[in-house]
Amino acid sequence: MSVEHLDIFVSGLVYLAACFTLFFIGKWVYDRRHPNFNLRHELFENDNPALAVAMVGYYFGLVLALGGILSGEGSDLATDLFDIFFFGLTAIVMLTLGSWVNDRIAFPKFRNAKEIVDDRNVGAGALEAGNQIATGLIVAGAVHGEYIDLITASVFWLLGQAALVLIVRLYAATVGFDLHDEIEKDNAAVGVAVGGLLIAVGNLVRLSIAGDFTGWNIDLTNFSLYLAMGLVVLPGARWICDKMLVPGVSLTHELVGQEHPNVGAGLIEAFSYVAASMLVGWAIF
Repeated sequence: MSVEHLDIFVSGLVYLAACFTLFFIGKWVYDRRHPNFNLRHELFENDNPALAVAMVGYYFGLVLALGGILSGEGSDLATDLFDIFFFGLTAIVMLTLGSWVNDRIAFPKFRNAKEIVDDRNVGAGALEAGNQIATGLIVAGAVHGEYIDLITASVFWLLGQAALVLIVRLYAATVGFDLHDEIEKDNAAVGVAVGGLLIAVGNLVRLSIAGDFTGWNIDLTNFSLYLAMGLVVLPGARWICDKMLVPGVSLTHELVGQEHPNVGAGLIEAFSYVAASMLVGWAIF
């Protein structure tokens, strides 16, 4: 092994150690956010699947945010470690605030903590997971590239959260059923579908802001164009999924029109959104 390769290997181990340290910090913050229950007891004694889904979404969101930091142009080891910890801690704060936005603004009629812990509501857990993964994608885009600072990252995070709330409101207004009521009725199928929608929007926001910061006019224009594209492409993806992938079957009926909602249909709808957002990125780039 050459000296250069050895340096890269050692640096990689140092970066991984920094990331695992941030995971421990993230876990501590997650525990402090939920002082009314013991995480280990809920997961491994009460076997709460809703909490497991929500928690995995949080950690996956943190992984995606850290990926945005690590995939940028490297500098010297000390500077890279500072960026990892600074923006990693920022990502934990943004994930925490993103959960609050989801709980208080996007879905104000119920409280996720109660639905997930007390009611073991897998649909609410899927919503929370989708929101955290979407926020992780947004943070990954906000901190990727050169000339990024805390103010720039915060502005793009705020815009991304606004986009998530907007899309959820539009979805709730157009699907023909009461989204809040279905989630409160422990409808996991609807939760999975909307969780996929949130991830797709988060990915579109990531695509719109990733890369070097080139100026507010250009970057905000890109953000607006991607959001407009999402407003067209994502409903179109659901229609295509409804008419072409599962012809003769109504996704809405499968989600809410049966005694036992079809979680498989919710997963198919979630796939259609995420796949469409990925195809948009590949088609444009």
